[in-house]
Amino acid sequence: MPVFTITGDVDPFLHVSLAKGEKIYCESNAMVMMETNLELKGKMTGGIGAALMRTFANGESFFQQHIEAMRGDGDCLLSPTLPGAMRVLNVGNEVGNEVGAQQYMISDGAFVAASAGVELKVRTQSLGNALFAQSGGFFITETAGSGQLAVSGFGAMSILEVTPGKDVVIDNSHVVCWDNRLQYEISMTTGSSGGFLGNLINSQTSGEGMVLKFSGTGKILVCSRNRAAFLAWTQSKPA
Repeated sequence: MPVFTITGDVDPFLHVSLAKGEKIYCESNAMVMMETNLELKGKMTGGIGAALMRTFANGESFFQQHIEAMRGDGDCLLSPTLPGAMRVLNVGNEVGNEVGAQQYMISDGAFVAASAGVELKVRTQSLGNALFAQSGGFFITETAGSGQLAVSGFGAMSILEVTPGKDVVIDNSHVVCWDNRLQYEISMTTGSSGGFLGNLINSQTSGEGMVLKFSGTGKILVCSRNRAAFLAWTQSKPA
């Protein structure tokens, strides 16, 4: 199986070592360097329908980069679009020190690369629930299969552990990915009452935006920076 390693302290690279015949795929333009034993091709992963759904749901490119060790062993360096930390996660069956059929939900723009045995699927949910019942209501990418997955976050990244009785609420813009065993709902407020109009007003006046409420047992990866807020800040500054 390809070996994923994070290298560097500030804005690190993802270093991938492949044996002859092994493959990975990554977000478009992620490849920085590769040795000549490797071959890079642009492909639609999973066909046109799957590619369209991932583009719409998770902000990924329609064509992804596929890297294969065609002529022998080789290494490559990859990097995410935004500056910040990366994390390598074990997906599926027991890998390394992690046990169990571990799968993850991935937020917009967080995907960097995965080994060929990892599949990205799009799950759809009711938009009406998000608007009127404070839950559901969005498209989300979920992993399947087994192998390694690399994700990135804007800024620093941290792991939060959720346990029964200790639910957490996280601003949607800071969520990178989470354990698919967790229960979650999306809301416009951290409060538990107030109705749709009250929640909408509270969201606008507090600057809270959309939040995700998690419960159960599992881990969540969060990043320190908010892409939308940073972009709005840069656009507000005079040239």
